[in-house]
Amino acid sequence: MSERSDAERHPNNVDLTETHVVTVFLRDRSDVLLLQRSDAVGSYSGRWGAVAGHAEGETRPEGASRKRERGARGAKRTVSDGDPDDAALEEIREETGLDAAADTTLVRRGDSFEVTDADLGKRWLVHPYLFDCDSRHIEPNEETADFEWASPTAILRRETVPDLWTSYDRVRPTAETVAADRDHGSASLSVRALEVLRDEAALAVERTGEGAAEETATGDGTTERSWADLTAVARTLLEARPSMAVVTNRVNRAVHAAGESATAAALETAAREGIDRALDADDTAAATAADRLPDRVATLSRSGTVADAVERADPAAVLVAESRPGREAVGTAERVAERTDAAVTLTTDAALAEQLATFDVAALVVGADTVLPDGSVLNKVGTRAAATAAASEGIDCLVVTASDKIAPADGDRGDAAADRSVGPEDRSVDREERDPAELYDGDADLHVANPTFDVTPADRVDALVTERGVLDADEVRAVAAEHRTLSEWDE
Repeated sequence: MSERSDAERHPNNVDLTETHVVTVFLRDRSDVLLLQRSDAVGSYSGRWGAVAGHAEGETRPEGASRKRERGARGAKRTVSDGDPDDAALEEIREETGLDAAADTTLVRRGDSFEVTDADLGKRWLVHPYLFDCDSRHIEPNEETADFEWASPTAILRRETVPDLWTSYDRVRPTAETVAADRDHGSASLSVRALEVLRDEAALAVERTGEGAAEETATGDGTTERSWADLTAVARTLLEARPSMAVVTNRVNRAVHAAGESATAAALETAAREGIDRALDADDTAAATAADRLPDRVATLSRSGTVADAVERADPAAVLVAESRPGREAVGTAERVAERTDAAVTLTTDAALAEQLATFDVAALVVGADTVLPDGSVLNKVGTRAAATAAASEGIDCLVVTASDKIAPADGDRGDAAADRSVGPEDRSVDREERDPAELYDGDADLHVANPTFDVTPADRVDALVTERGVLDADEVRAVAAEHRTLSEWDE
């Protein structure tokens, strides 16, 4: 790893030129794009970095960068006007050939920080960014000698530009970002939670001075303290989104898998394997569901697994309820319209019941934030009403989800808990109440019920489609018991 000491980064009494730069991480699935700098760049040749460049009125010869518009070779043009946001998008285009607007989505801007290099006479003011990327097909320019999509933890084990990990650290997922995220579904958040475990475990490996492949006790309790710290991180992640069983199960599985050796290296490996397993499970569930979808379907909210299934099936028509209060299904409708030939209709939640009848829907397909051991489904509020309306019209309700979303069985209550239906009066299920002021901020003496989720009874669900196939009630209980075992590390 090429991180410099504070003394090297911040020497005294040196007259330095301050230069604003952007460092942009492109993420696909759970890997980021790392670029090895070529001899064509003016600094840090041969080292690994992310997409990067100046963020202040720089000019380049046209021949030294990707052409944006016609003109004589060698003509000068302005790369950015000093706005880091604009510079980040421009550097994505320059260094990867991707259309930043169409192929990437901003996830997070990190706090800027200084890096001082006395040898170059530079004080870099670094502006970090993280973007999600829809494609791994890139066309690097001459500034790149090699590139690789790799786990971000590779940064810790390569010769990199100064403070590359610091840039990533400013934008990487944390337990706090997982807890605060109301824009993404539970499957996505479970992967982010595993990334937190992976990153923290990799940092612990570096701190203990052990290799990523093997970590042994140091004799002074360092390894034991490291494991205790990491299990504390895992508990924080479990508390971040308690209503999302998939976060619980995937975090538990990683810690359970690493528990025998109880080392940071084992947890890093388990988290990385868990990420791959999670992404594959969601893909397989979507493919399994796609084979069952009819030509006219309805959906709501934003489930990546459901959206993938609909795209694979490419039905003739799709009805989408907007899903208040977040209206995240508007994005689902846009995605399906852009990626399929389906005739997409966006409607209000209140109008969905009638639209199900008049739209000639053959199936309602929804995701799940959690499948309870009794087969009932916790999902975005409005799911229960949609399923009830579908049942009244004789329309099948399909729940598409990874089996990791099945909640662990309650060890104290055993099978009896799995057989007990969960009704609206059961407050043991966290429905994540939202800010009451979103609904009412007046002075009347009234109670506001503004839940994020509701519970759809098992008898309203016609098929639970997972990567393991379509699960019946007994199979759901068996998976719930399996997930209960994974949680035993925390007892």
